[in-house]
Amino acid sequence: MFHLVALLWWVHLMRDKSGALSHLSPTLSSGVVIGGTFAVILASHTIQIWAVAASLVGSGALSSLSDALYFSLVTYTTLGYGDLTLTEGFRIFGAMASVTGLLNFGISTAVLVAVLTRILNNGSQKD
Repeated sequence: MFHLVALLWWVHLMRDKSGALSHLSPTLSSGVVIGGTFAVILASHTIQIWAVAASLVGSGALSSLSDALYFSLVTYTTLGYGDLTLTEGFRIFGAMASVTGLLNFGISTAVLVAVLTRILNNGSQKD
């Protein structure tokens, strides 16, 4: 849910502040919007990965933060190397972390496509 809330916040911020960017050149304005979108997406994914890692350590599923971060990252990105595994009692948690990552990457892709489509359409309308 955090990822969705972060993306919705960013989209609403960009809608509300779109006039504030009008004094910038179209290239710079597009760069701010695209760069900001990437930054929000990256920060949100990072927070999600850290939250899963903290949950793994807090629940006793993994003992070290470095192992938990590594496991969380490869699980969230659905790479799943298999060199670190969870015990039977925590496997569902790991699978759900993978599903969460998959869905969040899908939402991120949709937002990026929407942002780029809007920027490209606005640029072609000015020509």
